Amino acid sequence: MDSKAKCHVRSISLPSRTHPLTSSVEDQLNRLNTSQATSSSSFSSSVCQKLGGLGDLYENVDDLLQLPLTQQALSHEQHKEKVEEILDGSLRLVDVCGTTRDLFSQIKECVQELESSLRRKRGDESNMADQVSAYMISKKKLSKSIGKLSQNLKRMKKKSASNEEFNQVVAISTLTQVEDMSLEVFESLLSMISSSKGGSKSNGWSLVSKYLKSKQVSSDINQLENLDVELLQLVNKKPNKEINLQCLLKQVEALELKIQQVEQDLQCIYRRLVKTRVSLLNIVNH
Repeated sequence: MDSKAKCHVRSISLPSRTHPLTSSVEDQLNRLNTSQATSSSSFSSSVCQKLGGLGDLYENVDDLLQLPLTQQALSHEQHKEKVEEILDGSLRLVDVCGTTRDLFSQIKECVQELESSLRRKRGDESNMADQVSAYMISKKKLSKSIGKLSQNLKRMKKKSASNEEFNQVVAISTLTQVEDMSLEVFESLLSMISSSKGGSKSNGWSLVSKYLKSKQVSSDINQLENLDVELLQLVNKKPNKEINLQCLLKQVEALELKIQQVEQDLQCIYRRLVKTRVSLLNIVNH
């Protein structure tokens, strides 16, 4: 992720507050915005913290939607068009979250298959290159789905930006900014997992070869990329260089656990997004 693009921290500014919950939502938006501006592309605990923050944000949003003043504002005929846009946005977010969760589930399956292959090949590395190639091919297929969803997110963000307007109604302004922040979090999450390019070229090893030639693997490299480096070393190792397969297995297991945690966090957010959409529909239909 380009550090220059992250040097400016956008200030979240909501209209005058009418309830402490609005202040809480504003604080959470600002924390998430700061997290977006300072996070790197590394696959670390910050990812789960960001998703946890988004889940907490929607918990407060749902509480905000239960307030009589909020319901009165959203059900007002004057705001009907804007509320319809918010409803459409809530459906898009449910779809995006569900698709992102499914992609992480597929990535986890790829890693699990790799782990199983490594365990079976202990002491017998004759077909190791084939197993690694199969893993890379699976990742390459997934990258197309990830790229397609990323493009859809960019279009959603562009549309959201074009529809921005100053609005004195606190509830509407808050929900609009929450949607925008959600899109940013999902986009950064997809950017992180799409940054691993080990299987993007026909030879399958172009990017990781650059890291090996430099003889240095930065701690900031995406953990998926770091795994690619280790796999390349394994299948192309020199006769006098022994690769510790046990250590590689531990690395794959650790990656699997992190992916599983993200998958679970996304499932929690998915449920909260559905709950928020149901609350909005109930307000509009009553």
